[in-house]
Amino acid sequence: MLGFAAAVFFLIITPGPGVLSTAGVGAGFGFRSGSQYVGGLFLGSNLVAFIVVSGLGALILADPRVRTLLFAVSFCYLTYLALRIAFAGARLAFIERARPPGVLGGVILQIFNPKAYAVNTALFTGFAFLPEDYMTEVGLKFLVMNAIWLPIHFVWLWVGVTLHRLDLSPRVHRAINICMAISMIIVVVLAVVLQ
Repeated sequence: MLGFAAAVFFLIITPGPGVLSTAGVGAGFGFRSGSQYVGGLFLGSNLVAFIVVSGLGALILADPRVRTLLFAVSFCYLTYLALRIAFAGARLAFIERARPPGVLGGVILQIFNPKAYAVNTALFTGFAFLPEDYMTEVGLKFLVMNAIWLPIHFVWLWVGVTLHRLDLSPRVHRAINICMAISMIIVVVLAVVLQ
């Protein structure tokens, strides 16, 4: 189970659409709005995990046309977000919006996040530690994942809020935006390739 917990930590802490957008919402809208967004990501992440564990994801993705369509939509949506981050210029508001995305925005992002599917598939199909009692293993995996997931996302939220408070030069803002966007694109491409 320690191997599973370590895998959860490293797979979730790496920059992906969820944590990068969390930092962006924190930078653009503050801790309160960011917390609501994290709540939506949390619900969406658990929904994706349920889709993977239940086999619904495999059933849906069994049709190559549906799989291709969903991956194309996911890739386009997340590339769009990455480009908005990259071209935000000197403003450190990674996601340029008039209003914060809220709980629903977090749920929707996770549904279209290929990294969420790739991570959940890897975690729930690997790292067996109770092969004689699959349901207990799945329940424990949900507990461990969520116990690690929440603090990591709140750390990323804090990073975004802190970056907003710093008086950084426009050049540094641009560099951060570009690095975040490149990281997001790399993670999305890897998630799609690994699927």
